[in-house]
Amino acid sequence: MTTSTRGTARVPAVLVLEDGRVFRGRAYGAVGETFGEAVFSTGMTGYQETLTDPSYDRQIVVATAPQIGNTGWNDEDDESRRIWVSGYVVRDPSRIASNWRAGRTLDEELVGQGVVGVSGIDTRALTRHLRERGSMRAGIFSGGAIASEAELVARVQAQPRMKGASLYEEVATREAYVVPAIGEKRFTVAAVDLGIKGMTPHRMAERGIEVHVLPATVTADELYAVNPDGVFFSNGPGDPATADGPVALMTAVLERRTPLFGICFGNQVLGRALGFGTYKLKYGHRGINQPVQDRTTGKVEVTAHNHGFAVDAPLDKVSETRFGRAEVSHVCLNDDVVEGLRLLDQPAFSVQYHPEAAAGPHDAAYLFDRFVSLMEGQRA
Repeated sequence: MTTSTRGTARVPAVLVLEDGRVFRGRAYGAVGETFGEAVFSTGMTGYQETLTDPSYDRQIVVATAPQIGNTGWNDEDDESRRIWVSGYVVRDPSRIASNWRAGRTLDEELVGQGVVGVSGIDTRALTRHLRERGSMRAGIFSGGAIASEAELVARVQAQPRMKGASLYEEVATREAYVVPAIGEKRFTVAAVDLGIKGMTPHRMAERGIEVHVLPATVTADELYAVNPDGVFFSNGPGDPATADGPVALMTAVLERRTPLFGICFGNQVLGRALGFGTYKLKYGHRGINQPVQDRTTGKVEVTAHNHGFAVDAPLDKVSETRFGRAEVSHVCLNDDVVEGLRLLDQPAFSVQYHPEAAAGPHDAAYLFDRFVSLMEGQRA
């Protein structure tokens, strides 16, 4: 059991939203200031995986679970090389970290990585505000002399919006690397890193896949140089309308009819490659308890989400695209948002959520098996 040594708990902090709403609390993590898009995540667990998910780049994450930090921070559950959130908002930080794997407390890790946070505010009121008004720009300020509210609001309003932001290259790997198959190697997959989480290639490796994780700027020739049996496009941050490079690469993959699987940002890229548009959701889907129906089976899954944009595709008909017929394969049961696409005339599909389940339920693990089946069919 590790006892928290938070030295910032008595330092005043303030969260300021672009519409002028202000929440006052105490510093949590590093002291200073930060800016980003304020969003809320409904997961009761999995904060370490959330904080290290590259899809949260430039976002201030509000935890709806009232107490955060109970299990501390370990060295096994990171989903990437660092924390990506711009800031963290919690109501009640746990006073102790009690888990046999904990090496330190959450607030110590936030301090160590320079992540500015705020605690002690009414996160329920904040979440209701964001649900009514939508995700918006925000800032957290602590330490030193805090300026007037009017000045802080003006500084927040001067920050760039998430709509139109091109972020995937910021978080992607600069150098290619290989995740070897676990056990006998069955397939080779080229995975385009747009903000990939570490558990994703691991789930493929568990199925005998050697995964070549490639930079977001990889060319089609470089991709096919690894002689892949399938191609994967990962999750990632930002506005998919800016992803012209990944869309062009996916178009090249579709033209060669290589088995293809995309998740999250990869789903949006597939949507664009098929000729569909994308749009920004009012407040997005974030958490590990979102209900999705697989329309190919009728099964309802509880799934992990982290997205603020979605594909604009018709739910009630099969669409004709330059790559053949396409349909919406999955849909969110809360609001009918498109949660998956599949081509009917070649081996390609995608989902908007996170089947790697880090953190989250394992209902969607079958999607990796579906990808394997596509590669088996192509080889046959």
